[in-house]
Amino acid sequence: MINSTYRASVRILCQSAVANRSPIVSSSSRFQRVVNVPRRVQRRGFSGTGYLKVVKPYLLADIGEGITECQVIQWFVKPGARVEQFDPICEVQSDKASVEITSRFDGVIKKLYYEPDDMAKVGKPLVDIDIQSEISAADEALLKDGSDKQTDKEKTKPAEPTEEGLEVGRNDTKAATGDIPPPQPTQTLPSEPPKDETKPPRPPGKHASLATPAVRHRIKEMNLKIEDIEGSGKDGRVLKEDIQRHVQSAKESTGDVASPASAPAFTPTQQLEDQTKPLTPIQTAMFKQMTRSLSIPHFLYTDNVDFTSLNILRKKFNLHKDQAHRLTTLPFIIKAVSLALQQYPLLNAHLDTTTNPEKPQIQIKGSHNIGVAIDSPSGLLVPVIRNVQSHSIESIAAEINRLSSLTRAGKLTSADLGGATFTLSNIGSIGGTAVSPVIVTPQVGILGIGRARAVPAFGENGEVVRKEECVFSWSADHRVIDGAMAARCAEAVRQNLEHVEDMLVRLR
Repeated sequence: MINSTYRASVRILCQSAVANRSPIVSSSSRFQRVVNVPRRVQRRGFSGTGYLKVVKPYLLADIGEGITECQVIQWFVKPGARVEQFDPICEVQSDKASVEITSRFDGVIKKLYYEPDDMAKVGKPLVDIDIQSEISAADEALLKDGSDKQTDKEKTKPAEPTEEGLEVGRNDTKAATGDIPPPQPTQTLPSEPPKDETKPPRPPGKHASLATPAVRHRIKEMNLKIEDIEGSGKDGRVLKEDIQRHVQSAKESTGDVASPASAPAFTPTQQLEDQTKPLTPIQTAMFKQMTRSLSIPHFLYTDNVDFTSLNILRKKFNLHKDQAHRLTTLPFIIKAVSLALQQYPLLNAHLDTTTNPEKPQIQIKGSHNIGVAIDSPSGLLVPVIRNVQSHSIESIAAEINRLSSLTRAGKLTSADLGGATFTLSNIGSIGGTAVSPVIVTPQVGILGIGRARAVPAFGENGEVVRKEECVFSWSADHRVIDGAMAARCAEAVRQNLEHVEDMLVRLR
């Protein structure tokens, strides 16, 4: 059956070539081939598939916020891996957030342009994909310009008697009589899609390691390799429990299950070796931002704020609340700052010194987009609570919880970062009483919050009473904010927090 079908296909091709008065068989070599039949027609003599081999570069698209480069954190594929639309290709991290890059096409990965930890440029090739699906007009922007021209040149090249030609026979006699050996049923051409449509599992190794930034940070601290750890999470994601299991398994396999007392003694030489490491994307962003902040003349102002009444009210509210819905002092502070910014809007502004350096401009912002500095495993991040002037204290608390969870999981997006008009740094959650916060350009003010402490104080009648106080440290851009305005704004915040019932009455 296969033999007769094959002969019929070749007979049709030969008749078509004769009708076009084109020479069909070349007998100048040991193998006889049809050399003037178009290559696409030749291939269809073997297979009826409509897929073509189109290898094109897949560009790293703009992920927003003016980002020009990203660090490649990990690859989910390697050359030769088959991908489908929306399959993850790699994870990249900018100076603001980590993003998972997915495929827009069905095909086979041919080349990776970067290694893990390399900096990938936006608009430059990320991978080469042998595309085996239809390409829409919208997807053309993600493919390198000029690649079509190269493909067209390949199509217009004259057919050569290579291995891709249609082999007719082994000698002149077989070619004349049509006695053609049948092809192997399993033979496929490079342009054909694989017969097995089942997607193989992701390969192990450096191109198939899944983990959150917090887990990767823990792995680096323990000097482990992520590709050596078997992940138990979704799609093989490595979890913290997997790290502990891997370490315990390594100890058992080497017989090192002794007590901590039997561990090797610490030697000073363990910390005497110098190390040179490149800055992470977050560290690079902080380096650039703080370098710009050097040009700002900081006006510093500190004051003590009595939290006694605030904590009494807060504890009453939390009495019948579960842990997830209990209020801390931070939502009250953020709301108190927003009310003060309504009185002193110049502190809720951006200073524009780049549009016209000869004539700087101050842009007073209508919305109170307050950034809250949060410590994360990958470094300091400042997610933004937007439109604080329209939030209640309870909704501010919910937004803080949401942003904190995303920060710990390394899932902050560009929408959660950038655009802050004023910043709060709650350094007191770690420690310290007073701080000298650095203004983040183009903002003109920042508030640092120290740790609240119980201190003895004098009451109204001279008696010694217990109070809970916290030091607020302010920094203002002295080019546009004078000391009196900064002090008045700080005093307004203090009054709002020490007389919290009056502040709640004024809320809308």
